[in-house]
Amino acid sequence: MSDSKRVIIFDTTLRDGEQALQASLSPRQKLQIALSLEQLGVDVIEAGFPISSPGDMEACALIGKNLKEATVCGLSRCVEKDIDACNEAFKGLDHFRIHTFIATSDIHVQEKLRKGFEDVLDMAVASVKHARRYTDDVEFSCEDAGRTPIDHLCRIVEAAINAGATTVNIPDTVGYTFPLEWGGIIKTLFDRVPNIDKAVISVHCHNDLGMATANSLTGVQNGARQIECAVNGLGERAGNCSLEEVAMAIKTRAQYLDGIYTRIRAENIARASQIVAGITNEPVPPHKPIVGSNAFAHSSGIHQDGVLKNRSTYEIITPESVGFKENNLHMTARSGRHMIKACLEKLGYHEGTYDLNDVYSRFLKLADRKGQVFDYDLEALLFFSHEKEEDTQFELTALNVIAGSKSVIPTASVKIKIGKRVRTESGTGNGPIDAVYNCIARLTGIRATLTSFSINAKGSGMNAQGQVDVDVQYNGRQYHGKGLSTDVIEAAALALINAYNSIYRAQIIEQERGVQEPMKGV
Repeated sequence: MSDSKRVIIFDTTLRDGEQALQASLSPRQKLQIALSLEQLGVDVIEAGFPISSPGDMEACALIGKNLKEATVCGLSRCVEKDIDACNEAFKGLDHFRIHTFIATSDIHVQEKLRKGFEDVLDMAVASVKHARRYTDDVEFSCEDAGRTPIDHLCRIVEAAINAGATTVNIPDTVGYTFPLEWGGIIKTLFDRVPNIDKAVISVHCHNDLGMATANSLTGVQNGARQIECAVNGLGERAGNCSLEEVAMAIKTRAQYLDGIYTRIRAENIARASQIVAGITNEPVPPHKPIVGSNAFAHSSGIHQDGVLKNRSTYEIITPESVGFKENNLHMTARSGRHMIKACLEKLGYHEGTYDLNDVYSRFLKLADRKGQVFDYDLEALLFFSHEKEEDTQFELTALNVIAGSKSVIPTASVKIKIGKRVRTESGTGNGPIDAVYNCIARLTGIRATLTSFSINAKGSGMNAQGQVDVDVQYNGRQYHGKGLSTDVIEAAALALINAYNSIYRAQIIEQERGVQEPMKGV
């Protein structure tokens, strides 16, 4: 593959992405993200804005010293002290990039900078020349290029390249342009700027109108060879172009894009996304392309049937190709018989050992009531003539909790009906819910590992109910529980007991099949 086909991936998660966070990241947190970006195959990592704070200066220096493959980059305004700060952060490195920028649109030049365009042009040239004193890798950006008069844009791009810029970035800073319009801007630059072959043309598109990925790819189709993006689309306002979206679009549609490629290691996308989401405390929306929890989930019976027969019917990329283990087929009332049969096969129940029509009929009733059915619910339908909320081994009958300031030890008393008996247990914990859960574990004899715990308000106002969802792992299987109450501690207790009832039923089923010894302590 020739270099003319390669698109450089410039990641700005640690700079533009961090600007969108409620709290700044520590240098160590930024280093952890930077190392995951390098493992992902990112070419250039914009580590921060060194002049902005001592913390950013420290983070840029720390990242620069630890990167082995990727190029570290620092942002600067077209101001000498900013550029000097970038050099100070990367002093001693064999290679680094300085990225200097200035606004070029009329509204920015006149209303923000309070200057004339000729002044801006002079500042851009002077800044690029100053940056070239420190490094031969200098990027210049025309802020708000999407709204810049095309004559002005052509002039400043030509001047920046003559001054020594090796990359010129054309940003759609406010996400204003449409793809056809944006492609026209990039094409015009290639047609009218005489020295444009002396620099890499880059695009930096924001997502205010939902066009960031489309505009970035259109820029590439018209000659750009660098895309500036961020993991999970983090960035100012509605965010930046999403790294995972452009990387997988280029990989998936390489033939349509005439062989364009990146060096992104797609199998590391999921890990990088999860690291960034965890450290930044910015959860990935379920329907986020490529990395959302629903990106490879199928609920429609028609879709599930197609995927079971051939995954490519409804999956243009596989979850494994971006680092996820497998797709997720949700069992809901929309699921068809093929889906239920496939899930039972996976659980070890072969066709002919059960009445599919009977199981499916009862499955639909259960799915209408529960919303989503899990494998252990489906399994229970084979062994119990009916599955209803009353079919429980454990039932919460009373709960009392004492909690307070640091001087108060969280204590709980829990009363549970187990079969026909009622038992009570008291205990302490690190917090009130931990104390309750310790009591439930002792009462039921089940000690599962809590893997997920979430609380959501159902309704609005002070009287809204709290819904607690938990996932627990027991004997290598995952179980889900749900509880609803105006008291979130009670909701948490109900959720765990709900999960433990599922575990109990699953254990009874396995005993019936002769898989294991009877449960102890219940």
